[in-house]
Amino acid sequence: MLFKELQLIEPILKALETEGYTTPTPIQQQAIPLALERRDVLGCAQTGTGKTAAFAIPILQLTYQAIQNGNRSKSIKALILTPTRELAIQIDESFAAYGRNLYLKHQVIFGGVSQVPQVNALRNGVDILVATPGRLLDLMQQGYIHLNDIHFFVLDEADRMLDMGFINDVKKIVAKLPEKKQTLFFSATMPTEIEKLSSTLLKHPAKVEVTPVSSTAEKIQQAVYYVEKEQKKHLLIHLLKDHTIETALVFTRTKHGADKVVKELLKAGITAEAIHGNKSQNARQRALTNFKAGTTRILVATDIAARGIDVDQLSHVYNYELPNVPETYVHRIGRTGRAGASGMAVSFCDTEEREYLKDIQKLIRINLPVVQGHEYESTVPLHAAMPLKVKQPKPAPRGRYREQRSSYNRSSRTR
Repeated sequence: MLFKELQLIEPILKALETEGYTTPTPIQQQAIPLALERRDVLGCAQTGTGKTAAFAIPILQLTYQAIQNGNRSKSIKALILTPTRELAIQIDESFAAYGRNLYLKHQVIFGGVSQVPQVNALRNGVDILVATPGRLLDLMQQGYIHLNDIHFFVLDEADRMLDMGFINDVKKIVAKLPEKKQTLFFSATMPTEIEKLSSTLLKHPAKVEVTPVSSTAEKIQQAVYYVEKEQKKHLLIHLLKDHTIETALVFTRTKHGADKVVKELLKAGITAEAIHGNKSQNARQRALTNFKAGTTRILVATDIAARGIDVDQLSHVYNYELPNVPETYVHRIGRTGRAGASGMAVSFCDTEEREYLKDIQKLIRINLPVVQGHEYESTVPLHAAMPLKVKQPKPAPRGRYREQRSSYNRSSRTR
């Protein structure tokens, strides 16, 4: 299937052609037609599957058509709510790219910076608003934003909203939205509280699920090194001496841990920056910009700060510290192997983390290949981390939606 088969208007097709996109990903193939039919959509897909375009493209088309049909007011017509500044910026960039020929007014707002430019843009009229919950609520309370005329609402990364403690803010915002609207709801996982939230927001939704929520992308190679905590920094430096690794994302569990890893990498002559919640918004954005430009080779991140990092052809992700929540592993390694590209996910596992590894392998139903014989290998017996007897998943009941498999060419990459 090609984008031109999705009933898209010519200005959007031209923009996609300019971006080099020809073939939609599975979630785009399914979600775009449903959204264009003005149906509510519940999308469940792992990170890196092209979710942003899956909602941005139909929102652009529907908003443009609404204006063409006489809705020329300065009020906000579409609201996209997302958890982090980094993700908000990238979503806004996607609207700019796909809507370059539509001349719609879009604006991104987030905290940590002066609100003056954002308020000035709002006063001039905005058709599509991309926002993080905190700044949106703040400007609503100040009277700068009214949501009375919202026709289209997108809640993106709903599970991360829950992880970051934003659910109450989301509920306050939702309470101010008009009852009659179209809602697109996207989440990589569906914990109970997120399912409850979706049921209150969506009316007879069409469900789109392209991969099981616990699965990892097929083209991501995965491996684990057993190494003790004090040897991890040496192993990481040793692996990063391979200069064919142009950029890599390294995950730690804590902000302090991220700063310590950066310090060790810099001492070894490896350019690196950290991105986490204790960094100022400007510092976080500068680090991300440097990483995308290749000025900074290694970005060390905590889980919350990393959501929304979208870097073309990121080949390697390193789990310097394993996450204590197994679903987080899926999110982390999804930073590489995006939209059909290949990638490598390397995990370091010390003695204390072996239970975390068991939980991860149980979730993803894969025994991670163990790299043996390396210089920094743990001498602690591995009985606590023996391969699991993984049960094969039961086949889906007949009639249930099955995963679509597709090979993409690089021209289909989207944010």
